[in-house]
Amino acid sequence: MTSHDERLPDPDRIMRDVTTDMIIRALRLARKKGRTIHISKTANGKGVDIATLDPATAEGAERLHAYLSTGQRYYTFSGLGAPEEPNAINWRQINLPFGRRILVLFQVGISFFMKGTPLKNKLYRWMGAHIGKNVEIMQMVWLDHYRPELVFVGDNTLIGAFSRLTVHAYEGCGKFRYGLIEIGAHCTIGAGTGIGPVRIEDNVRTLPGTTISPYLARVRAGSVVGYAPPPVKLPDPPAEKS
Repeated sequence: MTSHDERLPDPDRIMRDVTTDMIIRALRLARKKGRTIHISKTANGKGVDIATLDPATAEGAERLHAYLSTGQRYYTFSGLGAPEEPNAINWRQINLPFGRRILVLFQVGISFFMKGTPLKNKLYRWMGAHIGKNVEIMQMVWLDHYRPELVFVGDNTLIGAFSRLTVHAYEGCGKFRYGLIEIGAHCTIGAGTGIGPVRIEDNVRTLPGTTISPYLARVRAGSVVGYAPPPVKLPDPPAEKS
């Protein structure tokens, strides 16, 4: 099992805090634009109208608390509208205020070229990411600027160059999803590994070029994960003319 570092905040609490903040921002934009926005615990479900989860009302606050009490690691927002719709909502506006979006993007750009030093870890922590002790994050690693606080990396873990830690995915037409990335202690993440929302337990090794999520939601302690190309379905041969 992944050993949670007591010095780091509880990932479930961070997920609840982030989701509550995004719901509040989405409610304000939905009222302004006259749209109905849904939040779902699955990728394709219709979900719940966020107007029923308004923490500004007693009933909404109670429903929101119940909705977020399940320890969910992934959520999907939908109903923002396609970009050409006159009352569409830009999905980035739900995430963070404009000023912080620009600041975090700038910080990520700087970190991209820095070597795996304690100074780089301090920069990641300043951005909001939760980085343990003796972590080495090599050059050209992309740590998602969307919501850095959804990234947790345990003690004594190495993340190889050109790896990508992505907590969100935009799916077009006003729909996006996001989730937690937890990497345990004493892990070795091989160069070029692609990581989406996933729980990686302790002492895991990934081989270079591996893509973990969305194919896996959990990697058990002590596993070695390698790259296996997905099967390719060949097109059916053309029918013979009679």
